[in-house]
Amino acid sequence: MQDQTAELDWTEGAVPVSRRFGDAYYSLQGGLEETRWVFMAGNGLPTRFRDGFRIAETGFGTGLNLLVTWAAWVRAGAPGRLHYTTFEAFPMAPEDRCRALAVWPELTPQVTRLNFALERGQSDLGDGVILDVVPGDVRATLPVWHGQVDAWYLDGFSPARNPAMWCDAVLAEVALRLVPGGTLATYTAAGHVRRALAAAGLEVTRCPGYGRKRHMTLARKPSDSPPESPRDAQ
Repeated sequence: MQDQTAELDWTEGAVPVSRRFGDAYYSLQGGLEETRWVFMAGNGLPTRFRDGFRIAETGFGTGLNLLVTWAAWVRAGAPGRLHYTTFEAFPMAPEDRCRALAVWPELTPQVTRLNFALERGQSDLGDGVILDVVPGDVRATLPVWHGQVDAWYLDGFSPARNPAMWCDAVLAEVALRLVPGGTLATYTAAGHVRRALAAAGLEVTRCPGYGRKRHMTLARKPSDSPPESPRDAQ
């Protein structure tokens, strides 16, 4: 990952906070359970796992979402490969990632393997998990990315702190890359995010959030939507 490295402060509970955006990387009430609630359950995982399942994410951060998904993939015993693409403009240094994830010792083996792969530019993490990290500003990188996905994790810093990642143009690109029947989950219930996703053709639902967040957002691309190439739509 080649871009500006994230600059961090740390809470007393060892939660990393972005100096640039003034926002924590995960819930102070429990990042691991937040990922399971918002992104896993929100996208109907691991029930939907199958060979070739494709996940895309805005905001790699600590890598926690990937690690939780990876562990669930292994537990599910799904055959074949899981493809995980993540967009990140300000990658975290390996030592900061280790510090941030040290509160979950059960993830240590995967953290070690993840750091090893990232440092060497390798995509195969083992266990059938393939990671593609797309560096740079998502407003520039997503429009030229040709992937289609079964599930999206929208996990950038909050829309109030990082509005560029949640602009209408980015959310329209996100919706475009969902396959018919594909799903999306995010911790935010900001009205403009929900409206932009709906305007992009998704069925949007506001659901109970995790911890102190009253609501979160789920979305689905209708199954009867015609398959569409991102290039054909531009």
